[in-house]
Amino acid sequence: MNIRLKELRLERGLKLKDVAEKLHVTIRTISRYEDGSREPSVDFIIRFCKLYEVSADYLLGLTDNY
Repeated sequence: MNIRLKELRLERGLKLKDVAEKLHVTIRTISRYEDGSREPSVDFIIRFCKLYEVSADYLLGLTDNY
């Protein structure tokens, strides 16, 4: 999931700061999700899905379709 989070952010031209502000967390939190040192909760998976307009299945690597 971490690779997809970073790819989605970069595809949309967002910086870590942008995502952190939109999700009301620190830049460090987003960075940890992206580098895999921390796993997002179900609540955050939902937030990422809404932000990036993708399915949870896509984020979790269960499908390659958004």
